[in-house]
Amino acid sequence: MAKLIMIVDDSASMRRVVGIALKGAGYDVIEGCDGRDALAKLTGQKVHMIISDVNMPVMDGIAFLKAVKQMPAYKFTPVIMLTTESAEEKKREG
Repeated sequence: MAKLIMIVDDSASMRRVVGIALKGAGYDVIEGCDGRDALAKLTGQKVHMIISDVNMPVMDGIAFLKAVKQMPAYKFTPVIMLTTESAEEKKREG
């Protein structure tokens, strides 16, 4: 069974590009269009990694990450923040 990776980004084209690369490498992919959508899709299944944008509407990547780390099933799930954000404050917060 392939490992499952979640991609969270409000840009459909970014989710598509990252998803194509991951699927081509043999991973299964689940997508969220913002933090709230992604949280709704975390229903207890094993997710091996989360790749998230920082700046998104509804729930941004930082708020999403804080919520994920409060969920026992995902407390130790590795997260990569994939963003064009360059502000030092945002980098530290991430």
